[in-house]
Order: sequence, then C-alpha cells, then structure tokens
Amino acid sequence: MDVEVRHNPSFAVARVGLAPGEAVRAESGAMMAMSADVTIEAKTGGGLLKGLKRSVLGGASLFVTRFTAGGSGGWVDLAACLPGDVTTIDVDGAVNLTRGGWLSSSDGVEIDTKWGGFKNLIGSEGGFLIRAEGTGQVLASCYGALDRVMLGPGERIVVDSGHVVAFGDSISYTTRTVTRGLVQTLKSGEGFVFEFTGPGPVWIQSRNPTEFVAWLTNELPFSED
Repeated sequence: MDVEVRHNPSFAVARVGLAPGEAVRAESGAMMAMSADVTIEAKTGGGLLKGLKRSVLGGASLFVTRFTAGGSGGWVDLAACLPGDVTTIDVDGAVNLTRGGWLSSSDGVEIDTKWGGFKNLIGSEGGFLIRAEGTGQVLASCYGALDRVMLGPGERIVVDSGHVVAFGDSISYTTRTVTRGLVQTLKSGEGFVFEFTGPGPVWIQSRNPTEFVAWLTNELPFSED
C-alpha cells in the first residue's frame, strides 16, 4: 500500500492507495472517504475471543474493517477520532502501540493484544499493549503532534505515560514515578513515567488524552438527571 498523509499535524488524514485486489485493515469507524470500487468487510479479526481481547484489554474496536480494492485499484481515506497526527511505521518483526494508537495496517501485519506487565498497568496504560507483528506497514495515530526519537544502544529517555504512542520491539522499558517519593510526585503534578532504553525508536504525542478527558470532565456542567 502507498500512504500519503495530509492536513497534518493537527487534523491528519491518511490516504491509503491500494493496488488491484490489495487490502488494508483499519480501526472501526476510521474511514472518512474511499473510491467507489473499494469493498468493505467488517470482522472481529482473528475470531470473537481475539476481537474481545483486543477491544476490552487493548482499547481497540471489537470489529476490524477490511478494505479491498477492485480490479483497477483504489484508495481509502482514514482519520482518527482525536485531532492530531498520523505516521507510517514500517514493521519487520514487531512494534508495540499504546491504547488508541493503532489506526490501520497492511495485510502482512497481525494485530494482537500483549500483556505489558504490572509496570505498564502502573503507567496507566491499562496493563496491555497492541502488538503489531509481521512484515508491512502500520498507521499510528496520536493526539496532537508527533515526535519520533531514535535511541542508540544504551541510550535512555523518560516519557510521561500518557504521551507514549508506540515503541520498537528492541526497546526495553521500566515504569516509575517522575520524582522520588509519592508526595513529591503529587506536588509536581506529574504521574508515572516510562524510562525507555535503546536501541530503537519511540513515538511520542504532544498531548495527553487522559488529561484532556479529565479537563473536560471538570469543565462540563454537572447534571443529576
């Protein structure tokens, strides 16, 4: 598939160009527009149990939409629900995405849910990651703009848990409070952070969806009805 991203970084739309008979899988509801000769099929993606696991534990939709181009090829425009950027990640092995990061992937990439360990649960990412495994391309979406940081062997970076979008499978990581001691952490206004160690890439979003939801909840009028 051939991907062209436009309107980024604030309101990105990814146009996925497909060769005749080529297919792409996307998050349910991500389609904005498509050429007339593209057919759509919605499936749970690996069966009902796998779809439920991906939906409940990984934060993705229960159903995955498969778009297949007709005899003359075609295209599909995909967009995420939150305003922000979209990036193409080349996968040759595996890449890990946090909740809500997966938008689409080519047919050679399988999407599953991976237990990230209690360290990931503490990091407020729900304990589970979306694991994209195989050979092909993944479209990852984010809230806000996107940074890609390439870490060298042994190089480390600290990222707030709510700003992590994805990281390569060669990356190792731990989770900790941003400061030493709970009191200092609360005073700082920060929560838990990921400490990544290279080699490999880390994708970071400039806005935190969890903080945005908390702000909206605080600003919206309360109703007892």
